[in-house]
Amino acid sequence: MRIRRTLTVTATTAAVAALAFTGAVPAQAAEYSSVLKIKGVRYDAPGRDSNKCSGGNTRNEYLTIKNYSKKTKVNLKGYKVRDRAGNTFVFRSNHILEPGDYVHLRGGRGTDSDGGNVVYRQNCNFIWNNDKDTIYLYLPTGKPADIHAYTKKANDRDGNGYITYHG
Repeated sequence: MRIRRTLTVTATTAAVAALAFTGAVPAQAAEYSSVLKIKGVRYDAPGRDSNKCSGGNTRNEYLTIKNYSKKTKVNLKGYKVRDRAGNTFVFRSNHILEPGDYVHLRGGRGTDSDGGNVVYRQNCNFIWNNDKDTIYLYLPTGKPADIHAYTKKANDRDGNGYITYHG
């Protein structure tokens, strides 16, 4: 005679299992919850590094942030970018990204331009390390929108100082 065992799953058991599963999701999975993502980073500006406001190459270091939505406009005001060391930039002014549009967040000083897709940090110091760093993009609510760690050796195989994420 065969003994047949059945498993009865109650709503409570299913809820506990679902909760345990969602707790196991890696923290970086939160990066995909936003339509704004880091498209790429020029972490090593061409030439000899010089963070002088006049004649330096800080403005050639930039982060590209793209609106990957097909329908939704996004105002960058309140979004925050940070590196591993805690250097931070907050978008303080309105800057609208149309669906599929992008912005270059550049170092150095300059005039922000919606039409030119550029925002300047108004700071001549470099933010991204040339060997390795982590880039954090936060929603205005403070929740992570996108996070990427890089090392020059692992992520920049052609050595051009630019790394692409999210295509």
